[in-house]
Amino acid sequence: RQALVGVVATLAGGTFWGFSGTCASFLFENYDIDTMWLTCIRQILAGATFLVVVLMFDRKRLFTLLTTPKHLKTLLLLAAFGVFFNQFFYLLAVRLTNAGTATVLQCLQLVLIMAYTCVTVRRLPRRRELAGLLLAFGGTYLIATGGDPTQLAIPPEGLVVGLIAAVGAACMSIIPTSILPIYGSSIVTGTAMFIPGIVSSIFIQPWNNVPALDGVGWGALFFVGSCLAYALYLQGVKDIGSVRASLLGTVEPVSATVTSALFLGTFFAPTDIIGFALIIFMVFLTA
Repeated sequence: RQALVGVVATLAGGTFWGFSGTCASFLFENYDIDTMWLTCIRQILAGATFLVVVLMFDRKRLFTLLTTPKHLKTLLLLAAFGVFFNQFFYLLAVRLTNAGTATVLQCLQLVLIMAYTCVTVRRLPRRRELAGLLLAFGGTYLIATGGDPTQLAIPPEGLVVGLIAAVGAACMSIIPTSILPIYGSSIVTGTAMFIPGIVSSIFIQPWNNVPALDGVGWGALFFVGSCLAYALYLQGVKDIGSVRASLLGTVEPVSATVTSALFLGTFFAPTDIIGFALIIFMVFLTA
């Protein structure tokens, strides 16, 4: 029963993650919303929701994290180069391309994590990792060029920021490895999200630049800023383990692609679908 709950929670979390990208794309297309403003609001809302729960049930460990210099330094690195880089450049990639493409490009984080692991433990990639690497390059090539090497099928800046988002996602997995076993995912994730949201709000002052949203717009903003996807995914990791959760998490790019096509009418060429499939298969080989 616990395994079933974990599977359902992970699939639901991945689905909501993908749908949040579609909601962000909807906001960019229909409302005058700045990417930095949306990033700031997303981090504050999701981070604050996590921290409210932490303060109610686990405030002692949170205080220890914030008062231990070595661990606080790791947290700040995660907040800057992991959470902020990933979320800002992911949303920028959504704006420049579409939710499906941005989400699939973000999955390339696994290639970077694989490379980092091979370097740190001083080993060569295994056969399945090399196969995954080839699939990743093939999928990225099809998405970027549509199969025609003489031109790009997506804006070059969209490809670049999508790859930067993948770097940020890789940092989110690599940087906190020393503090996650001590403090847990909720404390580390919530704090790392809330910090860049507060810091960026000092400069952009989101309360002075609230866009004109109707009911549908506010609903889309709720899904973009909700921590529901994170909470469900973390529950899945707890119940079925990180490896199985990461494999089931591949529903995220599928969700982003399907919901983007259904609700926004986004057109995906056959080469896009093949490229998406290659990268998703890469996840199964390398996770």
